[in-house]
Amino acid sequence: MRKLSRLFLGMALAGTMAITLTGCGNNDDKPVVKVFNWGDYIDPEVNKIFEEETGIRVIYSEFGTNEEMFQKLEPGNVSYDIAIPSDYMIEKMINNDMLEPIDVTKLTNYPKIDERFKNLPYDPNNQYSIPYMWGTVGIIYNTTMVEEPVDSWNALWDERYAGKIFVYDSEREGIMAALKKLGYSMNTRDPKELEEAKQELIKQAPLVLSYVGDEGKGKMISGEAALMMAWAGDAMVMTEENPDLAFALPKEGTNFFVDAIVVPKGAENLENAYKYIDFLCRPDIAAKNAEYIGYSTPISEARALLPEEIRNSEVAYPSEEETDKMEMFTDPSDVIKLYSSIWMEAKSSASQ
Repeated sequence: MRKLSRLFLGMALAGTMAITLTGCGNNDDKPVVKVFNWGDYIDPEVNKIFEEETGIRVIYSEFGTNEEMFQKLEPGNVSYDIAIPSDYMIEKMINNDMLEPIDVTKLTNYPKIDERFKNLPYDPNNQYSIPYMWGTVGIIYNTTMVEEPVDSWNALWDERYAGKIFVYDSEREGIMAALKKLGYSMNTRDPKELEEAKQELIKQAPLVLSYVGDEGKGKMISGEAALMMAWAGDAMVMTEENPDLAFALPKEGTNFFVDAIVVPKGAENLENAYKYIDFLCRPDIAAKNAEYIGYSTPISEARALLPEEIRNSEVAYPSEEETDKMEMFTDPSDVIKLYSSIWMEAKSSASQ
């Protein structure tokens, strides 16, 4: 099972993972696959198993945000064979002609992926991506500080918890919460609705203890705040480490996301990339990753291999009926400057 030490070792691993996996000495003649993934988003044993089974050396690097990943993969920058971005970023990469089509007939484990994770809006014909993990966004709260049940985004605007609220330092998630609180689509392009969301975020800012990244997990576990916006996979880790924590999906709706495997345009090791993708889709490997990471596998056969408390968790695996009520992010390229302006203005108001 996942341990708290993972939360604090993640950044160290980010710096050492590539060195560990690329090795040294007589590796120059080995075939390779170059992988670009989120930090702490794979069981470290998985790449070792792949290398042992195939003889292919994994050159592994990590990124912190979709936007960072996009910049690294823009033409002329670093070359990778595999990347694992989120849904809306995959749509953007497709629109920018940055991805190779994937021939799913070359993947023996592709049929094992549940049909509900195929033909999704960001890649409607399954041409460019293979689902890796999925999840939702909600609110994690400390039941020793918050007595009443949490079921609404309004909780992150509750003045009773002023100075006890963490918010992700992410304009997409932050603006999403405000829009959903107002009853709007999180993908709205309507300037009036976005202005209303900005005003909500400005109202929220004085209540926020801190805008956090991955360190928010450890802070919530140690009881530094009462509430925090959280991805369900992170909530699985946090509630395991601190039983006083609970997770809720807001009734106004939220984000249902899929992170998927893609092959960047011009990948140098295409055959090895296919072997790596198929390996990640193998049920035993998918289960190993899901148990370590805390996020949800899109492969039912893999879910069945998980410990009972994980495979039956409503946090990790909300019903299809629930996720059908949620939205997926779409590519915000046409409004990205407005989003950034809203977020910067909202955050700056916290110190005024």
